[in-house]
Amino acid sequence: MKSTAQNLVRPAPPSAIAARADAIDWVQATAELDAQGCAVVKGLLSPDECRGLAALYGDDKNFRSRVVMGRHGFGRGEYKYFSYPLPDLIAELRPALYAQLHGVANRWNEAMGIDIRYPDQHAAFLKRCHGAGQTRPTPLLLQYGAGDYNCLHQDLYGEHVFPLQVAILLSEPGRDFTGGEFVLTEQRPRMQSRPEVVPLAQGDAVAFAVHHRPVQGTRGFYRVNLRHGVSQIRSGHRHTAGVIFHDAK
Repeated sequence: MKSTAQNLVRPAPPSAIAARADAIDWVQATAELDAQGCAVVKGLLSPDECRGLAALYGDDKNFRSRVVMGRHGFGRGEYKYFSYPLPDLIAELRPALYAQLHGVANRWNEAMGIDIRYPDQHAAFLKRCHGAGQTRPTPLLLQYGAGDYNCLHQDLYGEHVFPLQVAILLSEPGRDFTGGEFVLTEQRPRMQSRPEVVPLAQGDAVAFAVHHRPVQGTRGFYRVNLRHGVSQIRSGHRHTAGVIFHDAK
């Protein structure tokens, strides 16, 4: 019999999850991605779905590995990578979101003079990753307590990198935790880094650039480098789901 947590992660048939992703205002989201490298999607998951995903963290059979950040200089806190098969909700969101983002990824690469293009279907992109030895799933759950934080970083994992990813806040700010803001920094050539603090509520998602994006300059597009992290948790506990579209070596 499946646990309560697993049942909560099965709130709707795949068609409903795909329809929810399709209903996002992608024109607005794309404009925000182009302007600042990130876009907030309000209410992507329900409170029950958030609680169900967060509750999976305590059952190691759902995961392939656990990382304690302090042991590697990544910050403080920990996270776990899901194993295949992914929980239904993540397995449905991953291709549905990819289907909306791959056009942005292709347009960005064209603007930056990068020859790589991404297929329409996520399964075809995963086949490319797996053919290069990137077979380990990368969607993950992150868990933070008071005093924890995540250093600025990029989630690359191998040769094949999809240039956007999505993080979903599973906890409620002000009730479950304080502090712990999602932070994005952007380094433009010959300029100081630009920080972006992204406010999120429970169930909100942020789509953002994994490592670089194009910016229009006076002489055409140029490439800027981005990193992301989480500021210090002041109190309570914070859970986040990360949806990364490429797999890892």
